[in-house]
Amino acid sequence: MNSPIHRRHFLRAAGACIALPILESSPLRASQAAASRENAQRFDPQAKAKNLVCIGAYLGLHTPALYPTKTGRDYETTRTLEPLESLRGEFTLFSGLDHRAPGNHGNWPNYLCGRVVSDVSLDQRVAATIGKNARYSSLVLSVGGDEMPAMSYGQPNVAVPCIDRPRVLYRKLFVAPTEIERQRSEYLLGSGRSILDVALSEAKSLQRGVSASDRDRLEQYFTSVREVEQRLGRQMARLNEPIPSTDYRLSEVDPIATNLMLQCESVMLDLVALAIQSESSPVISLRLGGMGQLFTINGKTLKFNYHSLSHHGKVAEKIEELVRIDVEHMRILARFLQQLKEKKDAEGRSLLERTLVMWGTGMGDASRHSNEDLPTIVAGGGLRHQGHLAFQRTDSAHKDLLLGDLFITLQRQLGIECNQFSEAKQGLDSFLA
Repeated sequence: MNSPIHRRHFLRAAGACIALPILESSPLRASQAAASRENAQRFDPQAKAKNLVCIGAYLGLHTPALYPTKTGRDYETTRTLEPLESLRGEFTLFSGLDHRAPGNHGNWPNYLCGRVVSDVSLDQRVAATIGKNARYSSLVLSVGGDEMPAMSYGQPNVAVPCIDRPRVLYRKLFVAPTEIERQRSEYLLGSGRSILDVALSEAKSLQRGVSASDRDRLEQYFTSVREVEQRLGRQMARLNEPIPSTDYRLSEVDPIATNLMLQCESVMLDLVALAIQSESSPVISLRLGGMGQLFTINGKTLKFNYHSLSHHGKVAEKIEELVRIDVEHMRILARFLQQLKEKKDAEGRSLLERTLVMWGTGMGDASRHSNEDLPTIVAGGGLRHQGHLAFQRTDSAHKDLLLGDLFITLQRQLGIECNQFSEAKQGLDSFLA
């Protein structure tokens, strides 16, 4: 290539403009090599579960108030689990699992990605299989501000943008588009052509002028562009289908202020339940922020902000307020699970029975910036729920089990053939499936 590759390079031809990823040949090359693609997966349409919801809390949970002392179904409930007591038979709490990944906030994305930060995340792996023909292959949501690292990655090092306003999600789900014909003409979807076809000559020239690894990276990127266009084309083909209707009503003002994060979390999950009920998307993820929010719970404003509480330093007053926030997260989760349990699919089966809901985190102990022992709750999905399952590294039978093994089992429950996730290769089928 005759000209140097700048920080952001574009393909431009006949009105097309395609932004390219930062390449190895660029001065600002990506710091991590792209992870290997996962082996081809086969989808079983007769799977026990049809939907996946992944909820991730940036600051995790205070595990001493969460974990029961006993394992199995007959554990004595803890303060944090109390809001879920009426749903005891519908979920499993896992302790002791993690990705054997480094600590600190910057490694929080390990939660859905595995050992390698910003590898393709669990939700997007699943969406690539079961979301192909859905109205939206996946929905990626966030509450609590945008200061946190991303949680969902559709390609290595490529985060999926989040929807952070309930009203925007509501309109996406239930309001008919008004400019769709103009959009149809702007994309080359009607003819089945790709925007890459327009810029093909420059794309080939670019590929000749970069390193071998960058050529592979560009090929992967161009493949992703074509896949996105194909998904857009499928969405266009469904535009004449009726827009789902609902009698759910939003408040006039979105609760997007960081101090209203808990309220926003609750509204978002209301909409997630509706999205599943209307079969708008089979894969939905929700990132829960955790920075300087000063919450008011049950009419009482806490003394310390959320992030400060997570770094409690074993101060009893801070731990007390932190656990109050944890309990509120669980109350909101319980409300969401109850909605899914009460709603039915077209076959008359509970949506909770057909939906795997995972509430977890990439932060095992925020006070120590530790990414070990990631507390994880999995509900629904037709699994044989076990109450509390504890896995100890000191136990020879469990020492090699990872959080990725749970992810393997979840994918299998969704009808996806999967034998490996990041470093995990076993699965937890013997415990759950």
